[in-house]
Amino acid sequence: MSTAVLLVAGGSGLRFGSSLPKAFVPVAGKTLLQHSIDTLGHWEIPFTLVVVVPEGWVEPARAAAASLEHTLVVTGGATRTQSVRHGLAALPEGTTIVLIHDAARPLMPLAVFDRVRDAVVAGAVAVIPCVAVVDTLVTRDRETGATLGGVDREVLGAVQTPQGFDAALLGDVYRQATGDFTDDAALMRDAGYEVTAIDGDPHGFKITFAEDLHRARALLGTHTAPRVGTALDVHAFDDTAPLRLAGLVWPGEKGLAGHSDGDVAVHAIVDALLQAASLGDLGTHFGTDRVEFQGANSTVFLEHALALVRAAGFEVSSVGVQIIGNSPKVGPRRREAEGVLTALVGAPVAVSATTSDALGFTGRGEGIAALATVVLSEH
Repeated sequence: MSTAVLLVAGGSGLRFGSSLPKAFVPVAGKTLLQHSIDTLGHWEIPFTLVVVVPEGWVEPARAAAASLEHTLVVTGGATRTQSVRHGLAALPEGTTIVLIHDAARPLMPLAVFDRVRDAVVAGAVAVIPCVAVVDTLVTRDRETGATLGGVDREVLGAVQTPQGFDAALLGDVYRQATGDFTDDAALMRDAGYEVTAIDGDPHGFKITFAEDLHRARALLGTHTAPRVGTALDVHAFDDTAPLRLAGLVWPGEKGLAGHSDGDVAVHAIVDALLQAASLGDLGTHFGTDRVEFQGANSTVFLEHALALVRAAGFEVSSVGVQIIGNSPKVGPRRREAEGVLTALVGAPVAVSATTSDALGFTGRGEGIAALATVVLSEH
């Protein structure tokens, strides 16, 4: 049987005060989405992953899932039901079982994925994991505060994800359904199908409020190591262009060839930023096929990369960049370069320079290289 996991990552983080979509809020050094994907990376069952994200978050999601071989990322809709519908439409042909999981449940153990899938393999058309309700339950009047008891918690269960389904049947139900549902099992139940419950896990709680984030941090560990990225960029000299290097113009010096202005120092910083945040690289976002960046000032790349990094939940702690080449002489303008780059990055940037002792292309005076190291912290 062909299995797919549809990972829904479209919720907002407004209820715990984040401007980021919930799945992209960092906890213990990773986003909620990354925690969920990393867990699935250890699943022994072959599967295709379909991630559904808000508009504008496709590239960060692709970067988060880069370690998985079979992954699709699609943009969701205005509601959860619409988002799932988009994800189902992207399932590979021949998918027989689909597990739908909320990225807001990043601690759900793989054993629950196994139990859900096993139940579908055994013949259930819809399966939900449930945990016992341990609190005494009452009904209440929201206006007066009056309560009535008598709710038997022994027959109740708190529903979790992943929820498992016969993929073809769920697709048919979604195509015919109107309105929105709180989860996919509710839609199946409304269509007249039996939904089977299996044991869930208390660790699979849904992160909704700020206290849920604190609980997740306690379980994952409170230590969050800094994220470090290192990148090298190289450009050949071009006599026809002015030299832009480290955010400065260098009158009287040979320029650098490139799709943009060839500023190797800025390019190296951008690449290191993206690497540290697991967001791809320079070519991913600013490749030579992007005609709008032809001849562009490289600070445009830096501004965009910084926006992506911050949206992923990180802040820049520090940057170091070393310029390698015979010319220009960086020393006299080093402080100026540091000031410009620090202002652009919003964090301390240290600039140094060296030659390669007449070795290699830089030693032969054919171009300039730059090596950057970036340190990110979770904000």
